[in-house]
Amino acid sequence: MRTSQTLIPTLREDPGEAETVSHRLMLRAGLIRKVAAGIYTYLPLGLRIIRKVEQIIREEMNRAGAQELLMPIASPAELWKETGRWDYYGKELLRFKDRHERDFCLGPTHEEVITDLFRREVRSYRQLPVNFYQIQTKFRDEIRPRFGLMRGREFIMKDAYSFDVDEAGAKLSYQKMYDAYTRIFTRCGLTFRAVEADTGLIGGDVSHEFMVLAETGEATVVYTDKGAYAANLERAEVPPPADADPSPLRPLAPAATPQRRTVDEVTAFLKVSPRQLVKTLLYTAEKDTVAVLIRGDHEVNEVKVARLLGVNEIQLATPEKVKELTGAPPGFAGPVGLKVRILADHAVKGMKNFVVGANQPDTHYVDANLDRDFSVDRFADLRNAQAGDPSPRGDGALVVAKGIEVGQVFLLGTKYSQKMNATILDDQGKERLAIMGCYGIGVGRTAAAAIEQNHDERGIIWPYPIAPFHLHLLPVSQSEKTAQATAALYDALQAAGFEVLWDDREERAGVKFNDADLIGAPFQVVVGDKGLADGVVEIKVRRTGAKSRVAPAEIVNHLRALVSASA
Repeated sequence: MRTSQTLIPTLREDPGEAETVSHRLMLRAGLIRKVAAGIYTYLPLGLRIIRKVEQIIREEMNRAGAQELLMPIASPAELWKETGRWDYYGKELLRFKDRHERDFCLGPTHEEVITDLFRREVRSYRQLPVNFYQIQTKFRDEIRPRFGLMRGREFIMKDAYSFDVDEAGAKLSYQKMYDAYTRIFTRCGLTFRAVEADTGLIGGDVSHEFMVLAETGEATVVYTDKGAYAANLERAEVPPPADADPSPLRPLAPAATPQRRTVDEVTAFLKVSPRQLVKTLLYTAEKDTVAVLIRGDHEVNEVKVARLLGVNEIQLATPEKVKELTGAPPGFAGPVGLKVRILADHAVKGMKNFVVGANQPDTHYVDANLDRDFSVDRFADLRNAQAGDPSPRGDGALVVAKGIEVGQVFLLGTKYSQKMNATILDDQGKERLAIMGCYGIGVGRTAAAAIEQNHDERGIIWPYPIAPFHLHLLPVSQSEKTAQATAALYDALQAAGFEVLWDDREERAGVKFNDADLIGAPFQVVVGDKGLADGVVEIKVRRTGAKSRVAPAEIVNHLRALVSASA
């Protein structure tokens, strides 16, 4: 492909709207352009990358026995009401009415549609197992779309849905998809880790996220330094402390803490460690308000709290609600005398003589103790895991890293088949509910994650399998000799199976080099009068910057060797 005949609007400066490396470089390299918040047009080079990721996904899904189909982006409310997700999904579900005033939504996922298809078309256990997949546009009305393709409202997704006759078959289908995802992300050239995950709005009992490890990732991953345990922060388990504080109880006493509200302010003023303070956080869960107690140096995991309460989401109580329940402004709430249900993290159970809010302005209690001064309705794992925490599997200490979720697999069980009466006849002629799994990959997120993991100060460094072009052909002279040599190389390289972007613009060499580094093809071939006079052209490896001078007749073999060495 010739640059002069292709829309590649590169930018010299960083766009003001870009917040992450991938967002900045995708805009600068002319891969995408914003249409509205969280909605993008894929330009020619960007679409080439997307199609390559899709092709890898398609090949591995087919290899795993899945069947490709295509479902509509719009689906009727009736299907979503069958499962209860019409209301449960919340504002991310973009709802609309057609001209007949019938309710529809733009699909953020397709469990309802595929389950409806299954119950209409599949009747016998002899037709199972079956796995259907599609690569299709989704829409989720994110409240804060950001980071380019990382968190968009409209995005391309591969979603698959398996149906089995029993739990054993469903686990086998789940493992096939787990293995297929491992091959997909390996083929895309990514460094990743599969981690245990929360099932969220999709539901089910078992789930794994595939996380691309990158310092710029928005998700937090914890894993053991010695063992196999790995989970995202929402899911990561924290076992109860092994030992309790053996100190004798001291009497409860109020302490003035004027204008000291935060953990750091209070503990510094009272000259105690944050480990000796218990935070009291009030949360609204549907129509109920609960207090959550957490050690001062720990953070509440709101997903765990919501899961314990059996609700979709929780929200911190408003300052007005806090004052109504405690008699004090936020920052001074405590469990002593509090008239709401109290939940506490396991770490609080073994503490003695700790600091809590006194439910009075500018006042805390010191030497508070469980049971004597207040009671807890339930203890549970309610905090975020931290580096150094023991693994819940007993296989070492936890390490914390940043990651980008690019795929997730779910073992759904009968969550959807039961609500939608998706049954099959088993080998005894009896009706039984199909056991389901679902499996998603964010195609654009995968491309963006590859950039987050593969870039330098000059631009993108694409892994070879998903690069928009394998190499960038850069003539640095306008002479007839260079033009003829470049054209001959272009034909020879394409004939050898390489995808070539030929920068045939009448631009200075520096401009071409800067654009080539920005776009990030794995290899650059530089053709100029000086090199041709010596009978060579220059090959640069984008990732390492290594350069070699090769005779034009040897360039195909040399590039093949470089590709083989980098695989």
